[in-house]
Amino acid sequence: MQTSFTDAQLQDPGTQRANEILRTCVHCGFCTATCPTYQVLGDELDSPRGRIYLIKDMLENERVPDEKTVKHIDRCLSCLACMTTCPSGVHYMHLVDHARAYIDKHYKRPFGDRALRWILARILPYPTRFRLALLGAKIARPFRGLMPDPRLRAMLEMAPKVIPPVSRNDDPQSFAPEGRQVKRVALMTGCAQKALNTDINDATIRLLRRLGCEVVVADGAGCCGALTHHMGREDESHATAAKNIRAWMAEKNGKGLDAIVINTSGCGTTVKDYGHMFRNDALAQDAATVSNLAMDISELLMQLEMPEGEDKGLTVAYHAACSLQHGQQIKTHPKTLLKRAGFRVVEPADSHLCCGSAGTYNLLQPEISAQLKARKLRTLEAKNPDIISAGNIGCMIQIGSGTEIPIVHTVELLDWATGGPQPPALTAERSRPSVPILR
Repeated sequence: MQTSFTDAQLQDPGTQRANEILRTCVHCGFCTATCPTYQVLGDELDSPRGRIYLIKDMLENERVPDEKTVKHIDRCLSCLACMTTCPSGVHYMHLVDHARAYIDKHYKRPFGDRALRWILARILPYPTRFRLALLGAKIARPFRGLMPDPRLRAMLEMAPKVIPPVSRNDDPQSFAPEGRQVKRVALMTGCAQKALNTDINDATIRLLRRLGCEVVVADGAGCCGALTHHMGREDESHATAAKNIRAWMAEKNGKGLDAIVINTSGCGTTVKDYGHMFRNDALAQDAATVSNLAMDISELLMQLEMPEGEDKGLTVAYHAACSLQHGQQIKTHPKTLLKRAGFRVVEPADSHLCCGSAGTYNLLQPEISAQLKARKLRTLEAKNPDIISAGNIGCMIQIGSGTEIPIVHTVELLDWATGGPQPPALTAERSRPSVPILR
């Protein structure tokens, strides 16, 4: 694709990177075949190719974004299926991230939209605030039909039936390995996950200790910044990410780290991109080091000596989170590990398509999200599994809210198969919290 940016425009690092990406696009349209929003809406402007044209026009002309452009950029899931499909290697993620940041700086959204995004940015990355919000949503849930805005209804419907108690395992500390130490790793405990499902981090710590890892929860680490990053709020996301970089580098420069392990694939995609996000910052070298250390839990487990398990007699439908299969290009590790542990693994049709969660997408674009969710549920339930497994908390909440089939994180099943407790989600009825749900 030809571009016509001026030399002055190319002095901006974001525009320079956008120019590089735009020039790799050859208009082939392969991306439209795997774009979920194009499949649902059938509008060229809701495909990667259409959005690329809109972004190019907006950036080259340095124009104030119009409502049409913003609408179609907002409808993008950032599932990155287009990047898996593209034969030319167009790095759509960096392009749409820059477009969102440009829109955030130059477009004045309607008041309701601004207010909702402000609320999400001030609540979701902070576990205690999020827990309070979930409590409020749980109380208001019976009245969701009275809400005039479908986005507010979606927020109330997101509240789980049970809000788990705080896990003290998420506090800064170090967990010694069981037996001989083979690695020292930092666990990213995240933000929303600590409010929605504490079983995942607990299972991760147990499993890694069993396999010979010292597991460190670094003091000062928290939200990866993805939630605000994908809303275009660059300053906020970079400030959050910088805290993580400093916290993990303190561990790296202290007793050392072999890996930074991440069990929420949406976070993993972002942390692995810290090197790019901070490429022109004083933290550039440290950010690149952190990105190189970052690993999805399945990547780390493939390096460890996880024992083979006996046949469990259970069929697991594996849901491939977009951020894992497209964002990180990790496609086989979770399935290999589950099979090794003794589970029968099946995959739904069109496994490359998004479930509609996509960070805050199911809250900001509930209608499109609901269509994608219904499609994903049909394909998963068609496999008649005993359990659904996924590697991302957002997908788990999205899918779990629409099916009676229990859904658990892959690491919970692997922990169970190697001597850990049965995942609470698989019990007949989860026990009510007996400890405080707020710090």
